[in-house]
Parts: sequence; C-alpha cells; structure tokens
Amino acid sequence: MLEEKSASENNIFKSLIILAIPIVFSNIMQTLYQLIDTFWVGRLGSKAVAAITATYPILFLMLSLGGGFAIAGTILVTQFKGNNNIKEMNHVSSQLIFYVFIISSSIAVTGYYGSPFFIKIMGVEEEIYLSAVSYLRLSFIGGMFVFVFMVFQSVSQGVGVAKPPALIVFFTVILNMVLDPLLIFGYKFIPATGIKGAAIATIISQFIASSIGIAMLFKGSTGIKINFSNFKPDLALFKKILILGIPVSIEYSSRAVIMLLITAIAASFGTLSLAAYGVGIRIFSIVVIVCVGLSTATSALVGQNMGAGKTYRAEKTAKFSFLTAFSFFSAIGIIFFIFSKNIAKIFFPSDYAAIELTSCFIKILSLGFGFTAVQISLNGTFRGSGNTIISMSLTILSMWILRLPLAYFLSHYIFNSVTGVWVAFPVSNVITAIAGIILFLKGSWKTKKIIGD
Repeated sequence: MLEEKSASENNIFKSLIILAIPIVFSNIMQTLYQLIDTFWVGRLGSKAVAAITATYPILFLMLSLGGGFAIAGTILVTQFKGNNNIKEMNHVSSQLIFYVFIISSSIAVTGYYGSPFFIKIMGVEEEIYLSAVSYLRLSFIGGMFVFVFMVFQSVSQGVGVAKPPALIVFFTVILNMVLDPLLIFGYKFIPATGIKGAAIATIISQFIASSIGIAMLFKGSTGIKINFSNFKPDLALFKKILILGIPVSIEYSSRAVIMLLITAIAASFGTLSLAAYGVGIRIFSIVVIVCVGLSTATSALVGQNMGAGKTYRAEKTAKFSFLTAFSFFSAIGIIFFIFSKNIAKIFFPSDYAAIELTSCFIKILSLGFGFTAVQISLNGTFRGSGNTIISMSLTILSMWILRLPLAYFLSHYIFNSVTGVWVAFPVSNVITAIAGIILFLKGSWKTKKIIGD
C-alpha cells in the first residue's frame, strides 16, 4: 500500500491499523510470558513473586543492550523497503543476525556468572536471594534465543509482514502456559522445580520460537532472505548501525536502569511493597506493550514513507497514531481504575494487604495511560525517521530527570510510603508526552536522511 502513488488518507490509516493489530497481538503474547510466570509462581506465595520481580529490571537491561542493534537495523531495512532496495534489505538483516548472535552470547555468559552480584545490588531480603539468583541465571541463558527472535520479528515487521511472528509467539506462549505448572509443581515423573521451572519453560518456548524464525529468514518466507555470504562483517554498515543503535540502546538501558533503581526504592519499603510493585508493573507492561505495538507499526510506515520520499504521508501517519493512542488508552485507564481491586485479586487470591496495595498502584498508574501512549507513539515516529537521538532524549527526560527523582522524593518526603513511587509514574509520563508533542510539531524530524537515493 505504501507504494501507491495516489493513496488516500484513509489508506494511510488502514495501513497503520492492519499492520498494528498483529504486532500488538504479538507483543501482548510476549508479555504473557512474564504474566503467566507471575500467575503460577504467585501460587507459591508473595515471596516467590518478589523473587522474580527482583530480576525483571535486570532482564530488561539485558534485552535493551541488544535491542538497540535490532531497532537500528530495522530502521535501515524499513527505509530500504520504501526505496525498493531488496539487496540491501537482505544484507542488513543478515548482518543483524551475525552481530546479535555474538552480542547475545557474550551477555548470556556474563549474566550467568554475574547473577549473584546483580541480585545483591537490588537489596532484596535474604529469604528470596537464592531463588532470585537461580531464576535470573536461567533467564540469561534464554536471553540468547530472545535476541535472535527479536531480530526476526523486528525486520519482518519493518517490511510490513507481522502475522508470521505473531503466530509463532502465540504458539510458544501456549506451550509456555502448559509447561509452567508442570515444571513448577511437578507431575508424575516430572519433578517439581519451583520458580526455576518457570524459567526453564520460558527457555524451551523461546528456543523453539527463534529456531522457526531463523529458518523462515533463510527460506525468505517473510520477504527477507538472509544467507551465510552476508555474515562477513561489514564495517561501514556496522558503523551506521552503531550511530542509529547506540541512542536506542541508551534509551532502553535508561529504562532498565531506572526500573532497577525504582524497584530498589520499592523494595526498601518491604517485601509486600515489592510484590505489589511487581504485579502492578506487569499490569502496566500490558498497556506499554500494546502502545509499543502501535509505535512499531508507526515506525515501520513512517520509515517506509521517508525512504520513498513521502514526508507528508509520514506526518499524517504519525498524527493519526498518537491521537488514536491517546483516546484509546485514556479509556483503558478508566476501566483499570474501576476494576483495580479485581485485577489485584487475580494475583493475590487471599492476601488482603497485597490486594489493597496493588490496587492502589494500578489506580494511580491508570491516570497516565493516555499520555504514556502518546509518548511511546511519538518515539516510534522519531525512530522510523532515523531520529533516534530525539527518542533517547525524551526517555532520559522521563526516566532520569523526572521519574527517578520524583519516586525517591515523593516516597521519602511527601507520602512517607511506597505510594510516592506510584505517583511518580503518571506525573513523568504527562510531562514527557507534552515535550514530545512540541518536538513533533516543530518538524525538524522530517529532515533526517539515513539512506542514499
């Protein structure tokens, strides 16, 4: 549709929605990995939930380090798609697989042996320390497969092919849903392994997903065909990927580090606060991951239009994206606010104190859902146009300048409780969304050029 010379405005909107739906579905399914683990581990008690919660920001940091390369390569693939340069699309995709394999292997080894140190700096209580370390070590091993599938999914979505990755994720989530209770609690000849079982189930599922993805890329099933001849390092391309990818990695890493530090602040108020934070942040992640789906579709269409020289269509796509995101997620926020206690009971069926604290977190988070969606949608626009520094700057504003200082100050000096951490989320999101809109309307993002004619 992007290649049509006289496409109407309605076709732009239709293109965005059609591409966004399978991406959103895929992202929700991927989030279910964490939610399913939390659901079943929650049956072991709040201490078990707190243990895996302590690992969440560390794992997010791990993904952010390799994610920058995947996003940078996808920006190039997207714009080459708009420019109809199939050869460079395939070359960039092959290089991504090559580099990500090397990076993910290094991170896995470092993370496995560094897990005890990482959990210690989280400041968790002694009673959950060993459980958190074992879960984190296994998760680092599975990270290698996550990275590979991330590249497959990103480049496929970048050229407008989103259904195959979504179907693969759906299949592996169902598999993970079956394996979780079997490995956590045991069944007949299968021994019970506790929270380790949740990590093992995820590793098996992610290994299958990445294997299918790689096979499809070699076969060329998604419109991109990788081959071993393109695995030879291309230093010029690597430099361009670094220029585009480092800001993205910094952006993602900033989110991960801030999550780690805010998790530590929440943990300082006790295991119950940490457990409530763990469930609340996973609920919030559902909203974020849907926003990211729309943002990814926006990035792909903006990138293809920029590559084709259709700046006006890129701008119209971006406007529709963030206005739709604001309206839809503001409505979702109202629903979450009303049913916050019912949602909390899903994870803590009989722990009244945990239900109340988690419900409070969900209510406060829901107040900023619409602005969170605007911020994430605009980041997709800036990345698709090659302006990764702008999206990085907005994230630094949101996380380092606003959310972290507010979380500490409000919790220690205003509310004198973990409620201050909760309030920091919507406040930082509202301010950052407004800043993003100002940058978008300024229009300098439309002048970026990252590929030749």
